[in-house]
Amino acid sequence: MKQTALLIIAFITFSCTQAQKTSFSKEALSEKLLTLEGDQTSFKSILKKYKGKTLVIEVWASWCGDCVKAMPKVKELQANNPDVSYLFLSADKTADKWKIGIEKHELKGDHFMMNDGMKGVFGKAIDLDWIPRYIIIDKTGKIVLYRAIETDFDKINETLKSLKQA
Repeated sequence: MKQTALLIIAFITFSCTQAQKTSFSKEALSEKLLTLEGDQTSFKSILKKYKGKTLVIEVWASWCGDCVKAMPKVKELQANNPDVSYLFLSADKTADKWKIGIEKHELKGDHFMMNDGMKGVFGKAIDLDWIPRYIIIDKTGKIVLYRAIETDFDKINETLKSLKQA
């Protein structure tokens, strides 16, 4: 009986954490991120810039091996989807390492850095448990893909393709 109850609790917990969200929480939207110029801006303000556009968000860090390994796929994604906007959110520990990473990997798009890393307030608010992490937002501002990682490029490509046809 105990094992069955634990199994049910584990299933519900896993199912809820893997749920597809269609919008960001108030905590995520109000969280401040660092700009390349050294200013602070809210995530909500950043997202406003993309109103009416399809947006791919990548959460990454320069120290992350899987992130670096996925860079060619991201560049391919950008080449195949030039009408899509790209937003890179870094979990780097210092602004210097973040900026060096952007330059080194020639990342094209807009860039912001989380103030407290992967496990901080913003990371928790977007359920960040792995990087690189990809989130896709459609032209209406709705999240259409909430949790994708570097092994999910087929899913990312399919999602972008379906949005072109919509």
